[in-house]
Amino acid sequence: MAREFAADAAIPPRWSWWLFVAALAVTLIAMPDFTDVSLQLDLSIIFVLALLALSMSFLWGYVGILSFGQTIFFGLGGYSYAILALNTGSTLWPFAAAICLPMIFAGVFGYFVIYGRINDIYLSVITLVVTLIFEKSIRSTSGPEYVIGNVRLNGQNGIPGVPGLLLPWDGSALSIDGVFYLAGGMALVVYVGLRLLLLTSFGRIIVGIRENEMRMELMGYDSRVYKLTAFVLAAGIAALSGALYAVWGNFVAPEMFNLNQAAQVVIWVIVGGRSTLIGPVVATGLVQYFSNWLGTVSIGQVTLVLGLVLLLFVLVFPRGLLPTIAWAFDKCLSKIAGRR
Repeated sequence: MAREFAADAAIPPRWSWWLFVAALAVTLIAMPDFTDVSLQLDLSIIFVLALLALSMSFLWGYVGILSFGQTIFFGLGGYSYAILALNTGSTLWPFAAAICLPMIFAGVFGYFVIYGRINDIYLSVITLVVTLIFEKSIRSTSGPEYVIGNVRLNGQNGIPGVPGLLLPWDGSALSIDGVFYLAGGMALVVYVGLRLLLLTSFGRIIVGIRENEMRMELMGYDSRVYKLTAFVLAAGIAALSGALYAVWGNFVAPEMFNLNQAAQVVIWVIVGGRSTLIGPVVATGLVQYFSNWLGTVSIGQVTLVLGLVLLLFVLVFPRGLLPTIAWAFDKCLSKIAGRR
């Protein structure tokens, strides 16, 4: 059972996995009736950030591209939604545009770095540099001349008063319950969608490219097309996370592009395990809870502590949390079966 959820997602799921997904859906639907508002808000932001973790898990774990640029698309998604919604007074099509625009940017940017045959290490460095460029550029827009339509960018102060999603049938904004359902539902849909995508020919090809790119090209597959497609798809998931973040907090700021945020995404994936999709989702919740707890006990160097946690998992649990638990569980079952 443990192996079913912690193993490589390219393995076809069994009935137990579908039962697990159904249980998650039922729990998600029933939870607002048994929880208070503060817990719903905390879980909503975990679901939002889990989408960002899923984008990195898919791109790094199954395509083999370590990108520090997922926060670029995360920030672009949030800022695109905020600017378009405040300028037009509408929310549904700005929300869709906030996903499409970062994907277009990812297609252009990915074309040059992937079709340019840039080494994976240099690709990671380039995405890191572009992340820093975006953050510094947004922070330098404090003056009154930096306006898009009727919206001031406000530099490091961010854009406040971002409207929530308006329901099309009555024009009212999503309630806290609605944001919870939307964020949780999107996280579940994206998780299931990626899990099933990896079972298709496209999914098997990108995993094959991760394992041996030259062999896949000798077999007739253009690895650049598949890597670019996966890169754009991961950018769209990160942009969805950014747009939901703007809806959740009614606020966007340059911290969305922050290098610390980019490093946290990497920590979520390493702690949860790159060989699984559900692992980074679980790790997102655990790390967020741990970070909040460190703040409540007045530990100022939260980033330093998270760095030590990352070092611990790299040295002691290189597979990640869930794969290690699944491995230990299987070992115990094997010993019990051997004794019998």
